[in-house]
Amino acid sequence: MTDQQTTPDTTPATSPPPGPALSRRRLLTTAGATGLVLGGAGAAAGYAAAPADATPLTSLGADRAMFHVKHQPGITTPLQARGHLAAFDLAAGTGRKEAAALLRRWSDTAQRLMAGEPSAHDDTDVARDAGPSFLTVTFGFGHSFFARTGLEKQRPAALDPLPDFSSDHLDKRRSDGDLWVQIGANDALVAFHALRALQKEAGSAARLRWQMNGFNRTPGATSSPRTARNLMGQIDGTRNPKPSDGDFDERIFVPASGEPAWMANGSYAVVRRIRMLLDDWERLSTHTQEQVIGRRKADGAPLTGGGETTAMDLERTGSDGTLVVPLNAHARITRPDQNGGAAMLRRPFSFHDGFDDDGVPDAGLLFIAWQADPLRAFVPVQRKLDRGDALSRYIRHEASGLFAVPGGASKGEYVGQRLLEA
Repeated sequence: MTDQQTTPDTTPATSPPPGPALSRRRLLTTAGATGLVLGGAGAAAGYAAAPADATPLTSLGADRAMFHVKHQPGITTPLQARGHLAAFDLAAGTGRKEAAALLRRWSDTAQRLMAGEPSAHDDTDVARDAGPSFLTVTFGFGHSFFARTGLEKQRPAALDPLPDFSSDHLDKRRSDGDLWVQIGANDALVAFHALRALQKEAGSAARLRWQMNGFNRTPGATSSPRTARNLMGQIDGTRNPKPSDGDFDERIFVPASGEPAWMANGSYAVVRRIRMLLDDWERLSTHTQEQVIGRRKADGAPLTGGGETTAMDLERTGSDGTLVVPLNAHARITRPDQNGGAAMLRRPFSFHDGFDDDGVPDAGLLFIAWQADPLRAFVPVQRKLDRGDALSRYIRHEASGLFAVPGGASKGEYVGQRLLEA
């Protein structure tokens, strides 16, 4: 499914600093015997709690995703525990030459960090003790990038701005952007380290426009692999296209012969910050929640029976003659066979950004959908949802972006080189 391999820990050993402090590596090797580490000087005392069962680096931390691949990493990569999304705007006076230099720096940094190595310039040491932790970094271009760099003729038609939708309550300050970066990792410090390194590498060429933080369940937290749940407690990702599907590449990626040529093997990412109105949602009974979604909350199976992957019987009626899956159920409306075959690869992160003054959680979904053409996939499905999705009253779309994500960089190339040096 992804270009992934597990490698042994090759992080060089370092001498411990003076005093009682312990490195992460020494902490892991002693945690099982001591449970905690005491330290301090004079009358001061403290402790560093360790996990009950320390997990060796060779398990989760050593997982590595490859940078030089056909499709950029972070698209078909399995969901990671931590994610950061960020958009940058090119600074005044920054043109094509400066943008190319920036993408070259960013690509070099991404390649290093994904290999578990420090960045080339002024590394912050945040991830010094960690392995790659399945880090991925993905880069994309927004609609405005092309005018700023004099490349309007290379802007894809599929990158035309998304239309307005009735569920939109968009904050323009947290939408769009010249450049988009997606970061994912199974360790929070590794993910933050990558975010900080890329921000520093932007230098004077680009400034941060917006940034969002997300999370998912940590791999290994369940007894067996399962489809992720969102903050509504619903299984989210059922019927996602799979790389094993015969038409997967056709639906998700621009073909090698596609237009424009620089987008060959690339994809388009629709990014939406969707706030969930959890107080309203959680007042509903489980039965009502299932009617809104069209699936059982416990296991994601359709209300018509079976398991999570069982086909939904849209015509089945109950003893009272009404449809078992309501006409406005979210799962019914979004089915590809109800939308002319339109399909997207959904790869989201949940988010929680605190609480409002009245205690309402600012939480929801960082929706990320991948497709070969958003005008034939996301747009028609969202328009249909606008017309009567039962879920709409419990969510609010607060930010939006659409980005062209070129194919992966070959060895010796940087991401976007075929655009910027054509």
